[in-house]
Amino acid sequence: MTHSAGKPFTRRGFLAASAALIGTPALAQNVNTGTTEIDREVNNIVRRNVSSFRTLVWQDYFSNLTKGAILVDISSRALHYWREDGIYYLYPSSVPLTEDLTRRGRTSVVLKDPNPDWRPTPAMKVRNPEWPDYVPPGPDNPLGTRALHLGWTYYRIHGTHDTRKIGRRSSNGCIGLYNEHIEQLYEMAYVGTQVLLI
Repeated sequence: MTHSAGKPFTRRGFLAASAALIGTPALAQNVNTGTTEIDREVNNIVRRNVSSFRTLVWQDYFSNLTKGAILVDISSRALHYWREDGIYYLYPSSVPLTEDLTRRGRTSVVLKDPNPDWRPTPAMKVRNPEWPDYVPPGPDNPLGTRALHLGWTYYRIHGTHDTRKIGRRSSNGCIGLYNEHIEQLYEMAYVGTQVLLI
């Protein structure tokens, strides 16, 4: 595995660096068993918020890497991204709160939004009538700093300023990432990048 500058980069190093960047506990992947271990003691609240990281291979899910490939594993609350050259990234994510809000299957990125604004869907307004009708781009925006619109109406992969949501079932249908991670993914993904939610 290498990072974007092309220098050797181990999975353990990537996970440790990512965890240090966002202030979550460092994770290590056991390459023999594929299980995840927490490197240091964490409190129970953080422990419940940590995704179950495991490395996947793109060939099990996609026939090619044309324009890259995004796999979202709802059960482990992780987003996997493979660039066209095969370089692999793994991000903790938030996923839909309930099964009835969850959509699975194949779609693609249809729009890259560099400065998203937000409007609740009609169903969200029914569930939460107190929510505002519109939130402009900025620090209070529920879509964070970037958004990748998917081919399904109302579904996006986006950032969030509420970092407590990452690693949890906490969204109304979208896939959420730390703002630092969606900014990185946004730069690598294309309109047309294939997406699979499992």
